[in-house]
Amino acid sequence: MSQRRQIRTAVLLAACLHGGASAAPVAPPEPELRDLLARTIDATDSFEHRFDAEVWLVDMSARLARFMPDEAARLELLRLVHSEARRAKLAPELVLAVIQVESYFDRYAISVAGAQGLMQIMPFWLDEIGRPDDNLFHVQTNLRMGCTILKFYLDKERGNLINALGRYNGSLGRLDYPDKVIHALNQRWYRQ
Repeated sequence: MSQRRQIRTAVLLAACLHGGASAAPVAPPEPELRDLLARTIDATDSFEHRFDAEVWLVDMSARLARFMPDEAARLELLRLVHSEARRAKLAPELVLAVIQVESYFDRYAISVAGAQGLMQIMPFWLDEIGRPDDNLFHVQTNLRMGCTILKFYLDKERGNLINALGRYNGSLGRLDYPDKVIHALNQRWYRQ
């Protein structure tokens, strides 16, 4: 990684992790974090440009830190969310908002109805698609299924996010769930 890129990454990390501009000099991030971020960016193929990956991952990582203190787990989740959301033609920020409301970023969450994982997928879907041995606690499996289901409902509702979220949650016609997701989207996961 070039020195210029290291400096740019350090500045982006410092700005996002420490609340923006500061009169104090910016110290470079810990080498382990810098290397982790570089590896995550290199492994990310859902961005058009490497710089876009850097900016998005650093920004969203700072926002996600409250829910997931482990930096490596956080960056890996963000990489997977971005990849699966883009694969399904969804905004990754919407997927993050759904995860926040559904499971509060607990990959082992189980609802009272039996829904499992980050995006709270009902286990009957595994039998429906002929994959009964898949594990809904496997992050990529859960994200792929959740993003696919959400995109299906968004298309079915011709882009009506309120109704699509209601269908996703099994609460079509009620506004509690869609309101929570939209609030999370607007308050934490908005695009800058």
